[in-house]
Amino acid sequence: IEYKLKLVNPTQYRFEHLATQMKWRLQEGRGEAVYQIGVEDNGLLVGLTEEDMKASLKTLRRMAERVGADITVLREREVDYDSDEPHIIAEVLVRKVPDDQQFLDLRVAVLGNVDSGKSTLLGVLTQGELDNGRGRARLNLFRHLHEIQTGRTSSISIEILGFDSRGEVVNYSESRTAEEICESASKMITFIDLAGHHKYLKTTIFGLTSYCPDFAMLVVSANTGIAGTTREHLGLAMALKVPIFIVVSKVDLCAKGTVERTVRQLERILKQPGCNKVPMLVSSTDDAVTAAQKFAQSPSITPIFTLSSVSGESLDLLKVFFNILPPLSNSKEQEELMQQLTEFQVDEIYTVPDVGTVVGGTLYSGICREGEQLVVGPTDDGKFRELTVCSIQRNRSGCRVLRAGQAATLALGDFDRSLLRKGMVMVSPEMNPTICWRFEAEIVLLFHAKTFHKGFQVTVHVGNVRQTATVEALQGKVRLLHLSE
Repeated sequence: IEYKLKLVNPTQYRFEHLATQMKWRLQEGRGEAVYQIGVEDNGLLVGLTEEDMKASLKTLRRMAERVGADITVLREREVDYDSDEPHIIAEVLVRKVPDDQQFLDLRVAVLGNVDSGKSTLLGVLTQGELDNGRGRARLNLFRHLHEIQTGRTSSISIEILGFDSRGEVVNYSESRTAEEICESASKMITFIDLAGHHKYLKTTIFGLTSYCPDFAMLVVSANTGIAGTTREHLGLAMALKVPIFIVVSKVDLCAKGTVERTVRQLERILKQPGCNKVPMLVSSTDDAVTAAQKFAQSPSITPIFTLSSVSGESLDLLKVFFNILPPLSNSKEQEELMQQLTEFQVDEIYTVPDVGTVVGGTLYSGICREGEQLVVGPTDDGKFRELTVCSIQRNRSGCRVLRAGQAATLALGDFDRSLLRKGMVMVSPEMNPTICWRFEAEIVLLFHAKTFHKGFQVTVHVGNVRQTATVEALQGKVRLLHLSE
């Protein structure tokens, strides 16, 4: 965030300096920066007259053009000033598609109880048409026949929402393909639609650990409130330290009082000692802008949206929030990750005609290029095998270089598919990877039917690895009890 008092008719030298500063700010924010005009360097709100504000925005637009960016005014507001003429301050989002990457990509995991309206909300956001109240919007998201028949998500489906550099949504229009959305978007929100039903909890945990989401969106139905797996999903996101915001859906179905009761119930849970969150109800565009900025600065702020996928009420506030939401890691952290050795997690394996074996997953660290030699493993006997990356695709469009934190699919040519399984890693040969059979872990017991003791069998989720394990020893205690005991 950059504070500027005013930018009226700068000299050529000053203009060059300002443009360089903007370029630096954009690099720092991975392609995004917020300029506050009419504010002194120490954050004092002074405000500008309308004439000065127009001139300042004009200069800002020129600066943005110089560095190849676009600007959108997020909000303007008047400040109390002792003169007759009103003084205003403006907040402007500057966004540029970085030269070295296609777009800024944020991953949002979507959590919530079964039937809370997760898939419907994503259908409405990404297809641009409201729901008919009987589940039309979610049909595009389902991957299996049984999901269409039961209306329940059982697998992890990935949806994308693109914003262009002016903050307009890219998806909606003559059924665009993912390639077209990627080409015209400068910011992408990738939604990971997770299953709400209790029997698919393993799949939900896998989605949260392996896809490394930046944020989690917890969807709560206004008419049922906090039911079923809602608390568990909230607990999981907090245990994995994923910043969470909440969407109360289906507000068209119930009276205002019911919605308020659900919101109060949520606020109570969030303020509990275990959560220590600060709920923030979003009811206007101004709130949405503030929520997006505060949310990224402090993980304890939890924005709450109340909306309807049928009537479309407050849906635009959620879009404003997504448009402004900045990435959590800054460019410095990103560069540090990219300088490490390459490590790619294998989440999915496919065989594609005329291409061969293809693996999908996330690049955890380093950089991966086409033609790179990597080793994959561990196999059943604990070894690693060599392979070559033939080509790379992100969101179904080709890409030459993959950077740390990005998800993609890699084609491996004629590598034997039967040697691969989910949970493997592809790493740079210099890493000399070793395997481990046992490890020590600190655990907190959240929900458990019996006591936890030596010899107990558990399923361990680490990143994209799902593996059964046996407890060999407990240090300090002979057995662990459920928290409530």
